[in-house]
Amino acid sequence: MKNYKIYNGKQFITTKKKLLVTNPYSGEVFAETYFAGEEELNTAIKLAQSIQAELQNFPSYARFEALRFIADELTRRRDELAEILALEAGKPILYARGEIERSAQTFLVAAEESKRIPSEFMSLDWTPSGVGKEGIVKHFPIGLVAGIAPFNFPLNLAAHKIAPAIATGCPIILKPASATPLSTLELAKIIDQTNLPKGSVAILPMNREVGNQLVTDERFKLLSFTGSPVVGWKMKEQAGKKKVVLELGGNAGVIISQSADLKKAIPKCLVGAFAFSGQVCIHAQRIYVHEDLFDTFVKKFIEETKQLKFGDPLDNKTQISSMIDEKNAQRIESWVKEAVGENAKILHGGKRDGTYYEPTILTNTNLNMKVCALEAFGPIVVIEKFKTIQNAIGEINNSAFGLQAGVFTNSQKEIHTAFQKLEVGGVIINDIPTFRVDHMPYGGVKDSGLGREGVKYAMMDMTEPRILVLDHN
Repeated sequence: MKNYKIYNGKQFITTKKKLLVTNPYSGEVFAETYFAGEEELNTAIKLAQSIQAELQNFPSYARFEALRFIADELTRRRDELAEILALEAGKPILYARGEIERSAQTFLVAAEESKRIPSEFMSLDWTPSGVGKEGIVKHFPIGLVAGIAPFNFPLNLAAHKIAPAIATGCPIILKPASATPLSTLELAKIIDQTNLPKGSVAILPMNREVGNQLVTDERFKLLSFTGSPVVGWKMKEQAGKKKVVLELGGNAGVIISQSADLKKAIPKCLVGAFAFSGQVCIHAQRIYVHEDLFDTFVKKFIEETKQLKFGDPLDNKTQISSMIDEKNAQRIESWVKEAVGENAKILHGGKRDGTYYEPTILTNTNLNMKVCALEAFGPIVVIEKFKTIQNAIGEINNSAFGLQAGVFTNSQKEIHTAFQKLEVGGVIINDIPTFRVDHMPYGGVKDSGLGREGVKYAMMDMTEPRILVLDHN
């Protein structure tokens, strides 16, 4: 069993409290690491504070070099890191490799953006009192950042907090999910090889009690959290004066309009519904199909779902594997049973075996059912029919969430209507809501979150504008 030390920003350490890491597919403990306690966290905080001025003054070219080095190393070690990720998360190796590639891209984007910290020259003579004066606006690092990352994209969603922090000159302490800490600890080994001041980045697994200090401690100036809505909004209440960015997921919808190309829509929706067992914030949970296409879409979608290959995540042929743990598989099982008890119909799937829950298709649902109203974060999809685009938009908007939505259409009018009327952070045309590239603004409205990620947009939250007024009178 491999042992992983945790990283306090300066050195790799052990503690008295071990954290065992289990392969969700086999159920076997295959690695061990450690929980940081209050002492280790406070050591990392003090170290980060001690180098804050040095990091703020770290030149752009040096930040660029550090970020590019991390990107290059992630690329070089792609296969090795993908295997670790697949083992800890139960993520099929094909998707795991893709996550490593995206993580490298995230750091590369941050390297480029590190050269472009916002600044502005302002003429101030718009009013008489401003005559002879001009302003220079610069953005300065906000200070120490607390990052909390989830299990589903343990490396890339950590990268979306760490990379912009490095690019802006903010020290960061990151808490990875306890189920999936290993890929980020491997990232720590890469970061430790850079020329960044020691203390710039710490990666510390913590239990919830110790980790809550990231939320409440006033020494942190920004909290960036990705996870469940219930936890995220409670954190915001406890965060005090610090800035808070929340990425909280949702129950994303897809519209298949009358003009949609089903040959394109069906395979994409299959990925959106069942990739990584639906454990994706922008998982395509609800699909609304025009009544003229409904029967054809459902028939072909079921056929394609039946072809998905279940198996060991390390097998290159595996398309769907176990969920992160049995508790979540049992939760999905109970939600589906509850929906069926309220007259929903299972078109395919509906069975559980340990941590594995079959790809499941439901219809005849209503918006009060958990499978529709809540974030499933599992391999289930609801398919219903609609008459008009306005009806479909209304169904998607009738939700507490609003992260992203996908619209398959060849109508410019429908594209315009969807963009204007859908209450979401992103509208994806002729693709699934699961689409994301790492430099686009990403985040939601309503219970889906607060603020935006995407490297440039995360950097804006990690800086504060300051104006210098010059008097030439």
